[in-house]
Amino acid sequence: MENQTLSLGGIFPPVPTPFDRAGRVAPRCLAENIDRWNAHDLAGYVVLGSNGEAAYLDRDEKIALFRDARAAIPGEKLFIAGTGCESTALTIDLTLRAADAGADAALVITPFFYAARMNHAALLDHYQYVADASPIPVVVYNVPKFTGIDLEAATVAGASRHPNIIGVKDSSGSIGKLGDTVRMAGPDFQVLAGSASFFFAALGLGARGGVMALANIAPVQLLELHRLFEEAEWDRAAALQRKLLPVDAAITGRFGVPGLKAALDLLGYHGGPCRPPLQDLDESDRDSLRAVLVEGDIIE
Repeated sequence: MENQTLSLGGIFPPVPTPFDRAGRVAPRCLAENIDRWNAHDLAGYVVLGSNGEAAYLDRDEKIALFRDARAAIPGEKLFIAGTGCESTALTIDLTLRAADAGADAALVITPFFYAARMNHAALLDHYQYVADASPIPVVVYNVPKFTGIDLEAATVAGASRHPNIIGVKDSSGSIGKLGDTVRMAGPDFQVLAGSASFFFAALGLGARGGVMALANIAPVQLLELHRLFEEAEWDRAAALQRKLLPVDAAITGRFGVPGLKAALDLLGYHGGPCRPPLQDLDESDRDSLRAVLVEGDIIE
């Protein structure tokens, strides 16, 4: 595979998957959400990441959603498709289908069912085999909160030697390891912050941008934080980062995907129900979430 040049700089929301009340994927709602997000200077979108409830969709639903997303995402914005599966063969198959649907890159989560055997060699082989077969660039996805596997910087750096592996979304929260990844992988490898909670610190260590759940509901604030950093307005950037911390803690920690969908509803987007067994927020939690969003100036 020849070297793929694709810039991952900027802000990417990992978009939730809207479902109707019967539990079916609602492509019209996804398209309407993307149309609203398109008003902001976002670099692109991640479809079927963790916030997209990817684990709850079957193969055919994923392929259909890739096609629907591509139709809604303008050509000047990147479409990154979550294609990671438990086996290397299934990951390759879904990556090929995502490429056929028009995805610009594939985000590949670590396999984790046999976590005890997912060592450096196994994971490196997995990513290299996928990258060999993929017609689009591959982005490694490290999210130990969900997988129980925390990729070492040396493993990511090893994967970065493959010309078709262009970056990593690191959601581990380990700033030291993120910095080590930037150092060990080299200047051409693109590291993305996987959470708004450490976005400012990640930028300071060389991250190019971020794939952050908070970008779904606070794109203006995160774009402003990025601008302030780029213009060396450190104090203002740090102050904005601190203000976003309680909101991010609520969305990515306390309430998770149900909280993100509830927040979208409060903002007039299509959040809607989660797919069982994930449960929607009850009224008490919705009230608590609303208070956090008001305090963070996300809603009035």
